[in-house]
Amino acid sequence: MNNRVITVIDLKAFYSYVECLDRGLDPWTTPLVVGDRSRSVNTIILSVTPYLKSKGVPSRVRMKDLPKGYNYVFATPRMERYIEKSCEVINTFLEFVSEEDMHVYSIDEAFIDLTTYIPYYKKDGKSLVIDIINRVKEKTGLQATAGLGDNFFLAKVALDVFAKKAKDGIGELHYEDVKTKLWPITPLNKIWGIGPRLEARLNRLGMHNMGDVANANRDLMRAKFGIMGDQLVDQANGIDESDIHEDYEPKEKSLSFGQTLPRDYNVKETRLIIRELCDDLAGKMRDGKMKTDLVAVGIGYSSDQGGFSRQMSLMKATDDTDELYQALIDLYDRNVTNLPIRQVHISFGHLNHNHNVEQLDLFKDPKAQEEKRNLQLMIDEIHNKYGKNLLLRASALTDYSTAKERHEFIGGHKR
Repeated sequence: MNNRVITVIDLKAFYSYVECLDRGLDPWTTPLVVGDRSRSVNTIILSVTPYLKSKGVPSRVRMKDLPKGYNYVFATPRMERYIEKSCEVINTFLEFVSEEDMHVYSIDEAFIDLTTYIPYYKKDGKSLVIDIINRVKEKTGLQATAGLGDNFFLAKVALDVFAKKAKDGIGELHYEDVKTKLWPITPLNKIWGIGPRLEARLNRLGMHNMGDVANANRDLMRAKFGIMGDQLVDQANGIDESDIHEDYEPKEKSLSFGQTLPRDYNVKETRLIIRELCDDLAGKMRDGKMKTDLVAVGIGYSSDQGGFSRQMSLMKATDDTDELYQALIDLYDRNVTNLPIRQVHISFGHLNHNHNVEQLDLFKDPKAQEEKRNLQLMIDEIHNKYGKNLLLRASALTDYSTAKERHEFIGGHKR
């Protein structure tokens, strides 16, 4: 096993912290909320200050569900400012390490391989992480926490589970800690990559902590989860061979979008949400010069009434928005029940980059196909340059469309 020194550094309450710094406010004493009050009361808050977190206010909550009793300071999200501030942090990291030893995971989180820098700086991993975090604070005013481990997975678990309990904000998890610190972790959704649905499936198999997963029968795990089953067992035993220096190409690549709806939607209204999610995901796929021959749709009904998730293989790989939407709707119509709907999720799998040859459908007019494709590519170009909300379907004007709000929330006004 190839021991390395990996850290993942996370900026604490990033969006709200930036807003407080720009206003000259103390994020530890100010009840600031990052959210647009001009939008629906169902708008999801992007961030709250450490002060509000310490009082039990969730970092992700709808505007209408904010607890009463606080004199809130509201800040409208400013994605360009957050990106600018994130770049300042990345430039600070580059004072210590080279770009090839860093992987930016998100706007407020990055992995760094410190292995070769330990002898150079003549410091252990934790001392070096402390120096980096202190420098970030000095240069940007932002406060960071970190996880430190012998690989990506252990470092991420150290951040997510143990950093919040550490006085210095740095959690550690090493191979020798696996049985004593990793195995007892429960519930399983505390672990990076294990969401509520996967957790429920593992629970049904009698696995409730990471020790249960580590000691699971591999044949059973492969039968139930495919290649992911092996990965789950490996990670539960502290094994992760990912290398920051390699261009990682997953064996099963996929793209997905999902949304929790602002209210209960009926079967007809939800079709529009699927259309809008498909528009966005197909554009993202074309940006990456990819095609798919596997589509999936998932629906969650309101009030714990269950739901479904179904997938379908296509006759040939495609990136055509209309073809993908038709496949998704076929799946949806075959499986949906007339119940109030609260969650929608779509995904494209088996992605490939074989974009050299454009395969035309022999049963359709070649000229019409070419014109249609050129139109979709032109729309993608407009979205990338000016933002998705500049050019929308007329259906976005309906009161049950969520396209505009979703684009604003995820920074999709510019892709």
